[in-house]
Amino acid sequence: MDDPDGYFGERAAATYDESSAYMFDPAVVDPAVHFLAGLAGGGRALELGIGTGRIALPLAARGVPVHGIDLSRAMVARLRAKSGGDAIPVAIGDFAGTTVASTFSVAYLVFNTIMNLTTQAAQVACFRNVAAHLEPGGYFVIEVGVPDLRLLPPGQHVVPFHVSPTRWAYDSYDMATQAMSSNYVEVVDGRGEYRSIPFRYVWPAELDLMAEIAGLLPHERWDGWTREPFTGESRHHVSVWQKPAT
Repeated sequence: MDDPDGYFGERAAATYDESSAYMFDPAVVDPAVHFLAGLAGGGRALELGIGTGRIALPLAARGVPVHGIDLSRAMVARLRAKSGGDAIPVAIGDFAGTTVASTFSVAYLVFNTIMNLTTQAAQVACFRNVAAHLEPGGYFVIEVGVPDLRLLPPGQHVVPFHVSPTRWAYDSYDMATQAMSSNYVEVVDGRGEYRSIPFRYVWPAELDLMAEIAGLLPHERWDGWTREPFTGESRHHVSVWQKPAT
């Protein structure tokens, strides 16, 4: 990938809000904002992978000062074009290692963004980077899916999630490395185009170990933003770790 904006460059940014419209629904956004504002407790928030501001803008509108980190200038340009977007400072860079000159009451990664870091080492580095930015007693929040490996019969490594006459989409898994990719085939005017975005899936217990390595303590884990219980049947989770107060 030669694009300095990574896999979320101008082409992805131009249609991101429309292609992810269901995630912008107030029924999805409002519980997340309420949850994060509660943890911020009047302090500052750091969003890793701030994108076009789906969560950052309504959180800032709640009175929480928000700072962002994002690799994609194209995505951040869409944030800047929205009302209030130019008031949110954003550092351009890889959130596994990019730093900002502030500390925060809460830092967060939403909508599976932790999986954009495609190695275990990068994910561990992200936890350490967050821990260095948190104030004592501050929180780190991750929203991410539980890997759908139970959908795979023996010998299969592909899970389709969209099939239509003009578009096919599927996830591909490598159980040996935890590498995965989301793959898309689209047909426009009789011509097919293929694109693939790499990820690394991660288990809840693995995230807990990464947090421990970074010096963060388990605080809570839920099925979703409205604090439904996390169970063996949960398909996603919202997990929170805390930096010790002393």
